[in-house]
Amino acid sequence: MRVIGTAGHVDHGKSTLVRALSGIDPDRLQEEKKRGMTIDLGFAWIELPVPTADGQSQLEPVGIVDVPGHIDFIKNMLAGVGGIDAAMLIIAADEGVMPQTREHLAILDLLAVPAGLVALTKVDLIDDPEWLELVELDIAELLEPTNLADAPIVPVSAITGKGLIDLRATLSSLLGQLAPRRNRVRPRLPVDRVFSLSGFGTIVTGTLLDGQVAVGDAVEILPARHSARIRGLQTHKQQVQEGQPGSRLAINLSGIDINQIDRGDVVAKPDTLHSTLLIDVNFRLLSDAPRALLHNQRVDFFCGAAEIPATVRLLGTESLEPGQEGWLQLRLQRPAVVVSGDHYILRQPSPSATLGGGIVLSPHPRRRWRRFDPKVLARLATLAKGAPDEILLQTLGRQPFLTSTALLSQSELDLETAQSALDELLAAGAILPLGSGNEPTLVTVAIWQQTAQHLTQLLDHYHKQAPLRRGMARGEVRSRLQTLLPVADLPVRLFNAIVEKALAEALVGADDSVLWCNGFTVSLTIEQQMLLDHVVASFAQAPFTPPSEADVLRALGNQGELLDLLLERGQLVRISGGLLFRQEDFAEMVAQVRTAAEAQGSITLAQVRDLFDTSRKYAQGLLEEMDARRITRRDGDFRILR
Repeated sequence: MRVIGTAGHVDHGKSTLVRALSGIDPDRLQEEKKRGMTIDLGFAWIELPVPTADGQSQLEPVGIVDVPGHIDFIKNMLAGVGGIDAAMLIIAADEGVMPQTREHLAILDLLAVPAGLVALTKVDLIDDPEWLELVELDIAELLEPTNLADAPIVPVSAITGKGLIDLRATLSSLLGQLAPRRNRVRPRLPVDRVFSLSGFGTIVTGTLLDGQVAVGDAVEILPARHSARIRGLQTHKQQVQEGQPGSRLAINLSGIDINQIDRGDVVAKPDTLHSTLLIDVNFRLLSDAPRALLHNQRVDFFCGAAEIPATVRLLGTESLEPGQEGWLQLRLQRPAVVVSGDHYILRQPSPSATLGGGIVLSPHPRRRWRRFDPKVLARLATLAKGAPDEILLQTLGRQPFLTSTALLSQSELDLETAQSALDELLAAGAILPLGSGNEPTLVTVAIWQQTAQHLTQLLDHYHKQAPLRRGMARGEVRSRLQTLLPVADLPVRLFNAIVEKALAEALVGADDSVLWCNGFTVSLTIEQQMLLDHVVASFAQAPFTPPSEADVLRALGNQGELLDLLLERGQLVRISGGLLFRQEDFAEMVAQVRTAAEAQGSITLAQVRDLFDTSRKYAQGLLEEMDARRITRRDGDFRILR
């Protein structure tokens, strides 16, 4: 699931546009309706046709977080944009770029929102096409130095409906180009709203990051570590049993009072995350910041939905000038819950202004660093290339199915850092081992889920095409699966490891020859079952001179798949010369030949024929099959036991 966030100057039509797109009024507070101004976060959703990997599209619910634009409510805006996938920057055509437009854009840039567009609203108020062209040129110039450079600009009117179809199509295209949300199997939900409902109790809302949660899960509320349990889940007012990464969720919590939770707290699985008072970060001071950033300067730290006063410790420099980047260690006045790679914003408390932002490099530094320690600065430079766990996940995402040795080597991290990060990812279940032995193959959760889906879909398709076959031959499964996975080759060892894990997860059933979807059984009509019973009975009547394959096919109405079913089930066995026997009759004949050969020292074809009162054809087929199975060996006219 995806989430879009609005941004833009006050009174440029953010909430009106959201209402026109979704039919939902995001202004839920009486004060907001009275003043005609968004004060706190509002929420809505729409269904958009999002392109899929196979070139098709499917309707998906997309959440919308509507944020306030007024300068007095920037802090509320920051609580809403931390988990969005794409931004919709709203600029009114009659006013163009305004102060909060610039500040909101700077925040989106610092948070590295992966995609975005500009909705040029109120075009129904403009009669002069040249004015619109000048406004668009001004917007393009504003976007140029940001990560939203070249973002599409869509003229719209929420009043007349002009451009809304184009806006929806552009949003669909943007979201379809985004990479899937990463699943580190370490779910966390920064709380952006807390309320209670009669008969339900405490409810929190937010965007779920890094994993999945389900009804019944035990959770804890950080940083206070209050215990609770998920009583119910809703996404877009629909009850669900499980919340997916990136989805907007309302979580009904039992075992905790509303007074024990605040905006900015984090809902997580027990013992998976820990709070901190000290954070190592990289930081970029905005080029239009009011002044240089100084050591020991007081700031407000915004990350997720949290706002926490902090003190800056500058590392490696005495000050940072506007437009410069550097390393900081932030001392927080209250505990925060963050992970490596999280984006954050720093604001000046008074007069209120956005200073800049960056990425959390280390959420749990061992101590306060000496400010000019070369080793510390070198370590921060290494971490700035990416959080170690993120680097490993990205490496394994680009090159799936690596051994740990290959993964650590290709990550280009120092061995100690890489091994520590790999151990954490394995312990959390974000990276999965395939196969056994000293060095199993590693795969990310996303690639494994994709692999498992391909495997089960292959088998399900096969069952539909061949409903009377017990399963698909292992060799054929491997050959077809190889074409669906992002690998040049699928070795037998790796294929067997994939099957082993799929078996452990009860996705498939398997034996030495075939695979099938877990739970699949061949379903026969009454007529087909009667035909099979008739054929098996004919073999029982003449166990040592059974019907030929041609006779069997005629008896089955030339339905070759029914004969294949008898062979797959082991009711019949095909031996040398294309002869068919019941499995138990063939076993009885082999046992009698062995007994006779042991007693006599050898046996001839004629003796076998007489032993079973059968024809030369059946006796010869039996002995050739025993030779092939290395039970006997031929010596002239005699067969001798091996």
